[in-house]
Amino acid sequence: MRPRFAVLAIVVTTLLASAVPSVVSAAPRHNRGLTINAIPNPIDAGEGVLIYGYLHVAPVGGQTIVLYHHLAGIPGYTRVGRTTTDSRGFYEFTRAEEVVMTNRSWFVREAGIRQIHSRTVFERVSALVSVAASTTTADTGQPVTCTGSVTPSHAFERVVLQEQTASGDWRDLRGGRLDGGSNYSIVYRWRFPGDHTVRVLVPSDIRNIAGASDQATVTVQQKQVAGFTILSSDQLISYGQAVTIGGNLDQPSSVSTPEPSTPVTLWARNAYQSEFTPIADTTTGSDGSYSFAPQTPTYNTVYQVRTTLAPHRHSGVLFEGVQDVLTLTPSSTTSQVGGQVTFTGTVLPDKAGHVIYLQRLGADGDWHNEEFRIVTNGSTFQFGWTFGKPGTYQFRARITGDRGNVGGASAPVAIQVSPTTNPAVLPPAS
Repeated sequence: MRPRFAVLAIVVTTLLASAVPSVVSAAPRHNRGLTINAIPNPIDAGEGVLIYGYLHVAPVGGQTIVLYHHLAGIPGYTRVGRTTTDSRGFYEFTRAEEVVMTNRSWFVREAGIRQIHSRTVFERVSALVSVAASTTTADTGQPVTCTGSVTPSHAFERVVLQEQTASGDWRDLRGGRLDGGSNYSIVYRWRFPGDHTVRVLVPSDIRNIAGASDQATVTVQQKQVAGFTILSSDQLISYGQAVTIGGNLDQPSSVSTPEPSTPVTLWARNAYQSEFTPIADTTTGSDGSYSFAPQTPTYNTVYQVRTTLAPHRHSGVLFEGVQDVLTLTPSSTTSQVGGQVTFTGTVLPDKAGHVIYLQRLGADGDWHNEEFRIVTNGSTFQFGWTFGKPGTYQFRARITGDRGNVGGASAPVAIQVSPTTNPAVLPPAS
């Protein structure tokens, strides 16, 4: 979900100059003769914005409209554009991608002696945060380095590495500082094995609302037991996929001499079970190896292999992550500025009641949360999205992990957006 917060109130005064200056000290009072709206709002840094409205005081056609903006932390308003109304009094400004990077305020006025001006619109802009883990698999106590950057630059400001809890909340693991290039590097060691879902958060400030990276999953394994190994063919599988659990057994008095023809049993405990249960048996080969295939766990599962007969020995525990599988289908792969596309989809296994996110590919090449919904009965979901600028947009659905499964994402879908040909499709401006 894109975070929301109250922006600083803008001092309101009356603009008295009859000419249109390039810089004014404050926004004028709204006299209801000119409407304004901005979509989308809030946005991710670098996202395109459409600003539009209507002139209601005759004559309405062919009138010059001037756009002003105020950047958070910088005094005054600056003129940033001008356009002409059509015969209906409609006007529009397109703020291109990679232009709107920080919080700002917009207002418009007619360029003339009538002093007709709009209300002020506050555009909230979230910072873009990327994250990459140095490894997706590690042993307990092994250092894992998370690196990334924040856009626009927030050099020397604080960022926080967070981990998702079983309840779906985020808890802080370790803080860090951005360097002069707005990059960070945070090292963390996990004491306990399991699948750990992490993200990096940059808190809000006067320039941007808070931004969070996409999630990364690190599978942490308990260190191996000498002489009795256990491994997975794939430590993170998707729901419905199969995996092979295998390893090697050595003789009790040696960690290098294989123990052949020994019965071994595979034990398992999924995320909703409190005790291990035997699920398969086999016998070690001439080289001491064993294999259990195929295993198709529905939920995150802990495996352990034990000798079936005395003297009883056992391997370490192996954590197998099972990732949610999502679909995402748009109502149309084409739209226009101001138009809305509806996205529907499903999640497996059943995740009714779980939070799910609509993500958009940002200007930085990473995925960012745009909207959130709750998965309905039947494990389905639906989103709607309104476009503010022509171009090609990439979307996907993203669900975070829970006690039972590692979070997953749908395959991306592309939407081609053209300029609007009918202002009536735009959301109302006031």
